[in-house]
Amino acid sequence: MKRVLPALLALVTTACVTGSDIEKLQSQIADLQEQVAQMKRTSAVKEEVQSVNQRIAEQTQTLLKSNAALVAKVDQIDEKMNNTQGGIEQTNYRVDKMAQQVTQIQHDVDDLKAAAARATAQPALTEVTVPGGMVNPPPAPVPAPAPGEDPVQMYQSAYRDYQRGNFDLAIAGFREFAAKNPNSDLADNAVYWIGESLYSQKKYREAIAQFDSVVTKYPKSDKVAGALLKKGYAYIALGEKSQGIVQLQYVVHEHPTSPEAAVARQRLKALGVD
Repeated sequence: MKRVLPALLALVTTACVTGSDIEKLQSQIADLQEQVAQMKRTSAVKEEVQSVNQRIAEQTQTLLKSNAALVAKVDQIDEKMNNTQGGIEQTNYRVDKMAQQVTQIQHDVDDLKAAAARATAQPALTEVTVPGGMVNPPPAPVPAPAPGEDPVQMYQSAYRDYQRGNFDLAIAGFREFAAKNPNSDLADNAVYWIGESLYSQKKYREAIAQFDSVVTKYPKSDKVAGALLKKGYAYIALGEKSQGIVQLQYVVHEHPTSPEAAVARQRLKALGVD
């Protein structure tokens, strides 16, 4: 604008306007208009930038608030998960305690069987009445066989090895007993405790095969439910969870009133299976 005014004054003063002067004037006016337009565009851009910055600031605040809420929710979820994990660990502990109780019950039953077998093996003592009312004293009891020859003592020796953690000795003793006394009432127990010994050694695959022997060779045995239960435990220990669940469910279905079924139900619950 400052350049255009002097040009106009010069034209008026001289009162002589040529075509060249007019063209120069028009060019200057066009330049001025372009500058004005440029200033307007610059002003609009600044306003737009300010508006964008404002929107970014608002969205940032919203995101910060959302992030804080999300962190709080994550903390709540972590707390719930920790509580749930603690509950699962407690349940597993109770299940393991129940399994130990079942094992102890089985041992008590074994003791009763052994005592019954020992009593049956001993001859009955009789009294003989002679003329005159005199009663002969009972004959002296028959001496017990040597420990290596008495099946009951052989069984008890193997079980003591199991209790002491001498699992290799226990396995050897139970196998010897089962081989020499296949028709004994304790034969199924011996085969079962071989499986328990292998399980304690974490030889889970061999333990599964041994528990299968209990089920197939002695289908009427009171050790079948325990063998199926520990077979399920062995599968779970191997990471074959689905197989383990099937075995535990089978215990519940086929032996619903047994102590092993109660343990199986608790373990299934801990695994999230109804």
